[in-house]
Amino acid sequence: MQQHNVLILDFGSQYTQLIARRVRELNIYCEIHPYNKIPTNLNDFKAVILSGSPSSVRSDEAPHPDLLEIRGKKPLLAVCYGAQYLAHFSGGLVAPSNTREYGRANLSFIKENEEFFKDISEGSQVWMSHSDTIKELPTNGVLLASTHDVENAAYKIEGETTYAIQFHPEVYHSTDGKQLLANFLVNIAGVAQNWTPDSFVDETVKSLREKIGSDKVVLGLSGGVDSTVAGVLLHKAIGSNLHCIFVNNGLLRKNEFTDVLKQYEGMGLNVKGVDASARFLNELAGLSDPEAKRKAIGKVFIDVFDDEASQIEDAKWLAQGTIYPDVIESVSVNGGPSATIKSHHNVGGLPDFMKLKVVEPLRMIFKDEVRRVGASMGIDKNLLGRHPFPGPGLAIRILGDVTSEKVRILQEVDAVFINGLKENGLYDKVWQAGAILLPVNSVGVMGDERTYEKVVALRAVESTDGMTADWVNLPYEFLQKTSNEIINKVKGVNRVVYDISSKPPATIEWE
Repeated sequence: MQQHNVLILDFGSQYTQLIARRVRELNIYCEIHPYNKIPTNLNDFKAVILSGSPSSVRSDEAPHPDLLEIRGKKPLLAVCYGAQYLAHFSGGLVAPSNTREYGRANLSFIKENEEFFKDISEGSQVWMSHSDTIKELPTNGVLLASTHDVENAAYKIEGETTYAIQFHPEVYHSTDGKQLLANFLVNIAGVAQNWTPDSFVDETVKSLREKIGSDKVVLGLSGGVDSTVAGVLLHKAIGSNLHCIFVNNGLLRKNEFTDVLKQYEGMGLNVKGVDASARFLNELAGLSDPEAKRKAIGKVFIDVFDDEASQIEDAKWLAQGTIYPDVIESVSVNGGPSATIKSHHNVGGLPDFMKLKVVEPLRMIFKDEVRRVGASMGIDKNLLGRHPFPGPGLAIRILGDVTSEKVRILQEVDAVFINGLKENGLYDKVWQAGAILLPVNSVGVMGDERTYEKVVALRAVESTDGMTADWVNLPYEFLQKTSNEIINKVKGVNRVVYDISSKPPATIEWE
């Protein structure tokens, strides 16, 4: 795929990941890198896209990339902040807008016979999100499009393959955004549309063989989509040198440890089950801070794998099912413009005492892409259709400290909810669902007695990659039936609520 990749430089925009999603939908591989950490292997990239940013180019703290090896040498598309940046530092003028330009707008002018706007007509809806505006185009700038309120909505630089737009083609509300990206990447930049699940499998297997050679690899399986697909990819590459371990951390769903082990029977994978639930629960005792819980689980996770890996002679690698949203959400403020949302225990390096190198075959793809890759390798569709489940398990769905009794309660509640979704034909219409045990008790009445018991929240969202999500409007009848069943069957719960928050601002998990 060399020479047919796209580099996206991130200036901290909330939409940067959406740019990657849209580019991938064109069967074009792309990578996101912080604007201040431009890759050294620029020859591997056929085109470059500059993202938007919450910053103003007029600020002293504004992101200021070194484009010396990019501008004029590679096809370049500058989006929003990127467009303002090129104007501001290349002879144009950027000034504050009289009003914040945010939301839907329509193109009122498009330059005729312009390849950049092929098959896009005047009146096309675009999405604006900026507080500065481009008053004057940069040196050699040529106006390509306007809206009623924004004269310089799109321009190009004469003598370069450089294009700039003041709107966001990556968001759903820009109705011809995908067409515009295709015009730039395919028609103008000449990027090949050859990144498919099959090509990903072929390239990844080849890369894994070259990287790992005849070494042995230890992989932590969870029963979820990511680790399973990672396992099958590694098995294709190195066969019996892959040793899979499925750890019961005591925070799995009801009966999940035995169910998952059965699930892997017949898949050809070498899988060992390890029950370390007591170790995890002991380490979590008394911890209530979400980050402290994640780090404690990560620590025991590493300890358990170190114990197991030491029993495998000459094991050199630890494989993980890390996917792209994990990587993006774990970028620190110092590592790039995006703020850390939460730490992921399977992202990053290993402690010095653990003499294993990390291999992450899915590190650069999104969840829906993982499923398509799995399908291309013939993995059972029921397994691929499983909802995502967090690595720290129920620990981050129990708000506050974690005890075995709280785990029992939440396992029972979760089983009622998930089984109910399946029985009512709703499971496959939901991207992720689960229950959360809240750190509050509420007054209730059962029979003639007053109760003071736990409150649980149910959460179901629809999404494609976990970067954004909307709550699912489950039928009232289903919610009513589920609530009754939970209260009647699960001792210790007397109130059920439903979470109707979207991401952003609310994350999918509560912790």
